[in-house]
Amino acid sequence: MKTVINIMWFRRDLRLHDNAALYHALKDNNPVLPVFIFDKNILDDLPNKNDRRVAFIHQILKNLQEHLMQLNGSFEILYSTPLEAFKQLLEKYTVQKVFANHDYEQYAIDRDTLIENYLKENGASFHTYKDQVIFEKLEVTKDDGLPYTVFTPYSKRWKTVLTDFHLQSYPTEKYFSNFCKQSSKPIPSLESMNFIADKNIFPSSNINDTIIKKYTEQRNFPAVNGTTQLGIHLRFGTISIRALARHVSSINETYFNELIWRDFYHMILWNFPQVRQGKAFRKEYDLIGWRNNEVEFKKWCEGKTGYPIVDAGMRELNATGFMHNRVRMIVASFLTKHLLIDWRWGEAYFAEKLLDYDYAANNGGWQWAAGSGCDAAPYFRVFNPTLQTEKFDKDLKYIRKWIPELDSFDYPKPIVVHEDARKRCLEVYGKVLKKISQ
Repeated sequence: MKTVINIMWFRRDLRLHDNAALYHALKDNNPVLPVFIFDKNILDDLPNKNDRRVAFIHQILKNLQEHLMQLNGSFEILYSTPLEAFKQLLEKYTVQKVFANHDYEQYAIDRDTLIENYLKENGASFHTYKDQVIFEKLEVTKDDGLPYTVFTPYSKRWKTVLTDFHLQSYPTEKYFSNFCKQSSKPIPSLESMNFIADKNIFPSSNINDTIIKKYTEQRNFPAVNGTTQLGIHLRFGTISIRALARHVSSINETYFNELIWRDFYHMILWNFPQVRQGKAFRKEYDLIGWRNNEVEFKKWCEGKTGYPIVDAGMRELNATGFMHNRVRMIVASFLTKHLLIDWRWGEAYFAEKLLDYDYAANNGGWQWAAGSGCDAAPYFRVFNPTLQTEKFDKDLKYIRKWIPELDSFDYPKPIVVHEDARKRCLEVYGKVLKKISQ
């Protein structure tokens, strides 16, 4: 006789506290089996077998497993495709309901539709909830019910819609006794999934009030420890967006607005399918005649463009999986405007390297830099790397940290001249955009 259960399918919500889907699962009638799937569809395509994000997930699952063991429960962790994983689970258990939190990327939407249909065919139901954002889909709209495409009016409306209710925690702890009682099950090793078991040190999930208080003044200076580095924890849901927003709302409005930007980009992703499908938000920008010089792209990737602020950023990314937010804008502008390389190339490189990679924010940031996105920098705005350096790293502390050979003959000459590159960019962009407007 198979055990009758409900499943809580963890994805990008790796915590037991203040978790929307988990709360609803635990409040339901059946015992809850926590499930995580190391998705072969995703992992098998990762080019780097020392991918620190996989190691991060693995470490978090170990921590969660220890917590569940104290409750006489256990995760069921599978290395498989989602469909094959659920076939295994349904052979083993009588599953009545599966609970999960919303995900807004195209792969996730397609995956969830596939699993929902499979469950329905096998007598089980699929229930999903909003968890990784404060507002989603069409919860914050213009007066006519249409989605915003400009951030400032969106953020103003967002703040008028917000109430204490939206930031309340889900008290999952009250129902922890409803987890399935079972002995601890093994977690697939990183090696068994063809990943390298590396000793990684990840940014803390602790909220640093000192940094948040000074965030407005310090956030643009890469040599200063002025950002929280909570991105990876928001990406994988090891902290609650509600708890973070509730905590920082009275401390620093600039930081609070960054959380609204996060909602904004997820809202755009949901409401504008072309963004999910890798196209420009503004379709005319898909007609830009990108140069796509592979040699120059390689130099950009390696931090060898001869523009120190750009190279420092790329070397920081390659070494740590992190890049300062101001520098992200500078390197993205340089790739798309100075080198006229398709923003999708840069987006894909960031997707491979960033610990806090999130499709919605990454795509939004790259399209902003390229001028092709909603509320984007106009095409004629081309960051001058030298002026950006004078403004944000004038003592070269950040640059020298990542480019020790800066003053030697080993450091490369600039691969383009700023003024020439700017002029070329305006001509290429202008040709297409003027033609469209005629």
